[in-house]
Formats: sequence, structure tokens, C-alpha cells
Amino acid sequence: MKKIERGANYVAENLEMFSCPVCQSRFEHVELHSVFCEQNHQFDLSKKGTLYLLKHGVTSDYDDDRLWQARRKCLQAGLFDPIISELQAKIPAKGQKILDIGCGEGTPLQRLEHLRTEPNDRYLGFDISKRAINLATQQETNAFFCIADLAALPFATEAFDQLIDIFSPSAYQEFSRVLQPGGQLLKVIPNADYLGELRRALYPKETKNHAYSNASVVALFEKHFPKMEKQRIKYHFALDPELFSALLQMTPLQWGASKERRAQVLSEPLDQITVDVTLLCAQK
Repeated sequence: MKKIERGANYVAENLEMFSCPVCQSRFEHVELHSVFCEQNHQFDLSKKGTLYLLKHGVTSDYDDDRLWQARRKCLQAGLFDPIISELQAKIPAKGQKILDIGCGEGTPLQRLEHLRTEPNDRYLGFDISKRAINLATQQETNAFFCIADLAALPFATEAFDQLIDIFSPSAYQEFSRVLQPGGQLLKVIPNADYLGELRRALYPKETKNHAYSNASVVALFEKHFPKMEKQRIKYHFALDPELFSALLQMTPLQWGASKERRAQVLSEPLDQITVDVTLLCAQK
């Protein structure tokens, strides 16, 4: 089956999960390769089986093919696998409707799906980057992918059981709106030592890039979800020179470093990197 047909089938079978980004009414029907809301606004599926659900064009530093290809190389090598295993452990075994917020090139959602093997699960990922979503459609997955804005989610109220947010910004009012009562938000944020070896290699101690604190992110999460739980996940990940080059390419950490400094760091590749994150969990 072609991707566009698979995408049309997914939307037709899950119309209740979507809402129109223009008028916020429910999606009503799929006709050939187009989706129509109750007010007859039309959205055409791409050849890759995705929907563009932004009301206006956007520009982003993350809309970069090299960055997403590098991230795919690192994630498929297993960089985030321990994190995804912990996410899986938090999600009930029965069928769930799972939304990946800022899904990027799709590897975390694909890995989660393959860990769960639950036939009644429904997976949906979105990102603001069209390049990332195009890459995501190459994954071996039953998930549906679309281009959308987390600040104005094109999804129905109480549509999802689980929201996953790995290193993406947050719009907690919108997250709460689309989460079912009793549903769960799982947000992964970096700790001070996340990619610490690379941070220290790229920046001297006197620069602001040398240190990082997630205290304000945790405080904001706790403000919205006072009964939150925290879990630290820390491990080391082995690198070869090719993976180290991809790691350097994929992370925004390198954006503030000079070209000369990046070249110097690349010439002295690290053989391992620290992954240090906190998993924030909250139920609605």
C-alpha cells in the first residue's frame, strides 16, 4: 500500500483524534486523499502520507536535513534507547492513544512501538519541521505523522491517553486539553551533565554555555502538575569517530561555538558521552 493511502486510512479510522487548525471543529470525513472538517476546510495528504496542519509558514533552526540525518544516525545506534525503555515502563500495557510531541525524525516513537507490540495502540507524531516529518515517514512504523504547532494542537480535546515530550518546548494548557482524564504526560528534560563531555570540549568555563540548569523547567512543570514525579536516567553511550561526528552535528550545543572550535573538537573525537536526563511524569 502506498504511503498516501496508508495515511488516508489512518485518518479515516481516527477522525475523532483530530481538530481543524482553522476553525477547531472535528475532522468529518476523508475523500480520496483529502481530509475535510465539519466546516468543510480541506487538507490534502502529501505523497508521503502526512498532513500539513499549520495555519501559516514557519522558520526554524531545526529545519535542517543534516541535523535530522545526524540525529537519526545517533538514535538508531541506540543513544536514547534506555530513555525509551523507561517511557515504556510507565505506560499501561493495554491499548493506548500515544502522541509524540516534537517527534523529530521519528526514531523514539518507532522504538517505543516496537517495544510495546500492543495491537490496539495508536501512535501519532508531529513536529514543526517538514524535513523531520518527511524523514519520519521512512520509519518502519504504523504511526501517523503530521506537521503541526505544539502551541495550537490540531487535535481533539481529550484525544490521547499518553503524551510524550522528549526535549521539546511545552504548552501545558494545550497538553492538558488533548489529554484524557487519567491520562499521562511524560516529559524528558536534560540535566546539567547531559552531553557534558561535549559541552566542556566546545566551551571554556567562563562562557554561559558551559553550565546548564533545568530548575526553571522543573518548577514550571510542577506548577501545572503539583503531584508530578521525577526520575533521573543517567548512563554512558559509546562512540566511534563516525557517531561522534553525527552527535556534534545533531546537537544545538555546537551552534554557539566558533567554526575553528568545532573543527578542533571534531579532530579529537570522544569515545563515550554521558546521557543525563530527568523524566517528569504527571497524570491529568
